[in-house]
Amino acid sequence: MGLFQKFKAGLAKTHAKLTHEIKRIVTRSPKLTAESLEEIEHALIAADLGMAVTQQIVAAVKQAYESQGTTGHDVFAIARAEVEKNLSSNKPDLLKAPSGPTVVSIVGVNGTGKTTTSAKLAHYIQSQKKTVLLAACDTFRAAAIEQLKLWGTRLKVEVIASGYGADAASVAHDAVTAAQARKADYLFIDTAGRLHTKHNLMQELHKLHRVIGKQLPGAPHEVLLVLDGSTGMNALNQAREFNKAVPLTGLIVTKLDGTSKGGMVVAIQKELGLPIKFIGLGEQPDDLQPFDAKQFAQALFEE
Repeated sequence: MGLFQKFKAGLAKTHAKLTHEIKRIVTRSPKLTAESLEEIEHALIAADLGMAVTQQIVAAVKQAYESQGTTGHDVFAIARAEVEKNLSSNKPDLLKAPSGPTVVSIVGVNGTGKTTTSAKLAHYIQSQKKTVLLAACDTFRAAAIEQLKLWGTRLKVEVIASGYGADAASVAHDAVTAAQARKADYLFIDTAGRLHTKHNLMQELHKLHRVIGKQLPGAPHEVLLVLDGSTGMNALNQAREFNKAVPLTGLIVTKLDGTSKGGMVVAIQKELGLPIKFIGLGEQPDDLQPFDAKQFAQALFEE
């Protein structure tokens, strides 16, 4: 399956809901009325595109009608162009440390798919013909360590782990030592799920980052927040608060294949200006794909 087909399949629910609504509105009357504009606005907000992007699209649609008297079906082309424009500054590439391993800390609340995402990122790095290690630093959840080890076996990737309840920072320390010794290109650290409001858990994350920064100056080189796409605009609040607590370098949005709220990707990028690095479009290892603004916009608004 080509990359665009993956985007299209993954965003099928959001796309179906959006195009059905917009078609219904524009085919009802060839003229663009205040009422139909309001309905288009509702359809865009329902897909969680956020107020700022929605207003931008509606304004562009209105302007096109006023200046060219275009037929309603151009709503799709206009929306696609506006979404792409909003996402055009997005830099999805993973950073690379100038020397030694690149350390990537994977953070987020419980249940967003951090452990699976860490493994899929390892798979992605392998597909780039680079070497990778995984660190099981979610020591709160016994199942997380086992889950990461299972992925490690499946992908033939070494997992640095300790026991349940171990100090996460010392596991991270051992993982950085191992990554340096093995001359690995990347080390992905799967951290415990935590609410941004839990001060003690946030302090623990700061400690983990401090420990690896002492051992390898500049690390972690990336701090990626994993968001569950099906939570829609709730994810925006999470991203906002996490970004205040630990400076993030990018976002990964998972579970987009199971939701009609895929527009939240655009809303979050618009508000926070953080790059969307990857999006999760299914269960398989290669269903985590580097984010592509053009293909995303096209998959959302292809008629």
